Amino acid sequence: MTIAIIGVGLIGGSLAIALKENGFASRIIGVDKSQANLDKAIRRRLIDEDLPLEQALAAADVLIVAVPVDALLYLVPQLLDGMSEHQVLIDVGSTKQAVVDAVRQHPRRGRFVAAHPMAGTEYSGPAAAVPNLFDHKCVVLVDKEDSDPDALQLAERLFISIPMRLAYLDARAHDVHAAYVSHISHISSFALALTVLAKEKDEDRIFELAGGGFSSTVRLAKSSPDMWAPIFRQNRDNVLDVLDEHIEQLSRFRSLLIKKDFETFYRLMQEANAIRRIID
Repeated sequence: MTIAIIGVGLIGGSLAIALKENGFASRIIGVDKSQANLDKAIRRRLIDEDLPLEQALAAADVLIVAVPVDALLYLVPQLLDGMSEHQVLIDVGSTKQAVVDAVRQHPRRGRFVAAHPMAGTEYSGPAAAVPNLFDHKCVVLVDKEDSDPDALQLAERLFISIPMRLAYLDARAHDVHAAYVSHISHISSFALALTVLAKEKDEDRIFELAGGGFSSTVRLAKSSPDMWAPIFRQNRDNVLDVLDEHIEQLSRFRSLLIKKDFETFYRLMQEANAIRRIID
């Protein structure tokens, strides 16, 4: 099977590795606006060749779009315009409502499967692509009833082959849940990094004192603004709701510290330990 991956960065490149290694793809074509990215992908053998978008569209059985979510809004309809009834288009963006709305009335809507593999790192570009990034992680397939049965089944087989666990949500629910489990974590990490940088002007001291806890908490602040600014823009309302709740919780801890009410502070930390039920 020939697969074209549009956007050969962390996600697209890591998918290329997985699908080539497991034999799902016999040929992988790379498409990217940056020739430097394509050259790196060729050198790393993430892709077999690079082609212009139009040629890749003509040659591929499956197209996977792994570009910033704002670009999906014009690229997905453009690709559907040129696709045949036998091709399948899959996007892997972190927000879903805007892209499914953009193609809701498209005559080839059924050939599109909206997906979100719930995995990643703070790094970007083809140099960041790694094997096994998606192993046993969850992939959310969105509004599955709007995809043709054969297109959905192919997408399911593709992700299961990696292997990933399948989950199904509608676009609205996906964006709400993503705001809670992913988007707020990135905002918090960006904010913590800015807080530390504002208070600690001696960068050498930051690196000297930073332990595992700080490093893991602020790790996401190294994520690409080119990717995350569009995510926050598209999921603004949901992120604001979650951010309001997060600020309220921070205010509770602040108030308890002011009052020196460490008994309640301790109880809240115990309540927070319940997150173990969700995350081992």
